[in-house]
Amino acid sequence: MTPAPGERTPVAIIGAGPVGLVAALLLARYGVPSEVFERHPAPYPLPRAVHMDDEVMRILQAVGAADAFAARSRPALGMQLVDAQHRVLARFLRDDPLGANGYPQANMFDQPELEHILRDLLKRQPLIRLHGDTEVLSLTLPPPGTGRSTSIRVKDLHSGAERTVHADAVLGCDGATSLTRQAIGSRHQVLGRPQHWFVIDVRCPIPLPVWEGVHQVCDPARPATYMRIGEDRYRWEFRLNEEEAEAALTNRARALELLAPWTGTIPEHQLDVVRMARYTFRAQVADRWRQDRAFLLGDAAHLTPPFIGQGLGAGLRDAHNLTWKLARVLHGQSTEALLDTYERERRPHAVHLVRTAVLIGQAMTSGRLAARIARRAGLAVGRHTALLSHAVLTTLSPAFQGGALARRTAAPARGPRPGELGPQPSVHTVNGDAVRLDDLLGDGFALVTCRPLTSGEIRLAGALPARILTVLPAGVQPTGKEDGACAIDTTGALHSWLKGGMALLRPDHVVLAAEHGKSGSLLESAHAWAQILASAGAVEEDDAANPAHGSARLETVAKAAVNA
Repeated sequence: MTPAPGERTPVAIIGAGPVGLVAALLLARYGVPSEVFERHPAPYPLPRAVHMDDEVMRILQAVGAADAFAARSRPALGMQLVDAQHRVLARFLRDDPLGANGYPQANMFDQPELEHILRDLLKRQPLIRLHGDTEVLSLTLPPPGTGRSTSIRVKDLHSGAERTVHADAVLGCDGATSLTRQAIGSRHQVLGRPQHWFVIDVRCPIPLPVWEGVHQVCDPARPATYMRIGEDRYRWEFRLNEEEAEAALTNRARALELLAPWTGTIPEHQLDVVRMARYTFRAQVADRWRQDRAFLLGDAAHLTPPFIGQGLGAGLRDAHNLTWKLARVLHGQSTEALLDTYERERRPHAVHLVRTAVLIGQAMTSGRLAARIARRAGLAVGRHTALLSHAVLTTLSPAFQGGALARRTAAPARGPRPGELGPQPSVHTVNGDAVRLDDLLGDGFALVTCRPLTSGEIRLAGALPARILTVLPAGVQPTGKEDGACAIDTTGALHSWLKGGMALLRPDHVVLAAEHGKSGSLLESAHAWAQILASAGAVEEDDAANPAHGSARLETVAKAAVNA
């Protein structure tokens, strides 16, 4: 039931950008009510983020937004590097329309359209209340370890009325100037020097007379990026000094001069400048992401230069990683220790992406001698091999390493590995319908297997609980004796990945454990993760229907299954 204003709420989300909205939608799918507070009365109307990769598209799929988003986004054709005279140095094409995650690897879009899609989904969710035109004035966190709620003082900017909301958990999706970050006493670790850039967004009904992929101008004096982000939408980013930026900002003719290498002979009146803004691109990550049940997500936790297009995507990854864990804790299925894995997994991942963005930015735009030499050498190699093209075009998201839920044992280099995101090929149902794999896996844990399960594996799946999905080769019909549901692997991609074994997937579709041909290896790994997923307390015989109690038995079941 949705909490009324002023009452205790399980989760308060500060900020209704894409990260906050997706977090609320994910929590609702896990049965957790939330209240979302946003100081603006409506979505910010101007474009900001413009790129989303195929892994993050799966997060939109998880909340039911992927199809509507895909209808409004535009797959990128690849990237080309050009010099100061716009001569092509190298071009990297995306020949495969779909990646391993079932979507184009690069998707260009207009952020206001994404926010409208997400808000439309919110309207259908009775577990979510969105409070627009509402400013969060202060957060009072409880003493560490007390388990008490956080007090949030909010103000209705329309009426001026103030009230206090008590929340069991707080998600700070409140951006670079995060009040939540201040409340938990977190500071930024700076990973690169700030850079001042000038951004221009244009709408034009006439297609520009240039190649439609991303253009990166490798000019140390004036590096720039060009992107077509929609049918009639275009984005330019230029690194300018203060004088140049001010002249472009106040003089339309000067701004259009910057665009001339791309706009050619298109009449100026056809170029509708939607936005011009100066930005400082920062590279930094918060040193702490959590205090008890107050968390940082998105720009509140990390700021990424735009060179690899992972700023918004990193925030949506935060939401996907945290929400299922928080839901388990709030439902009593796991202890607070599970929440420790959020920062342990996500912070190193974010640091890697930020540092990668800094390095790629330096390689493409720096005027230093070492950068120029590396740029020439890289392009020389790239012309004769596919290595550079692969590095430029593939998803730059590493697997999680370390921690109780991503602990790797001695495993072969191929096949599922704990901490990595499982693929999403297209599969067929037993009725012959083509579907994306995640739609069969559902919102919880899933055990995907190529072989029949042992009794111990079935008990372990039931204790999590995990949905069982048996993968059948193309042309093989189910016999009715398979464990759980069935998927027909029409492309062979799942069998190729599983190597004849099985993978236990978390709700965010990251591999928790895997079997690589050795029978029983999945059960043997359970000691590494069962304890942190299990809830505390014993189970009474007449209480077995409570979902928390299956989790309470998890560690016991894991031990028994291994010893069986």
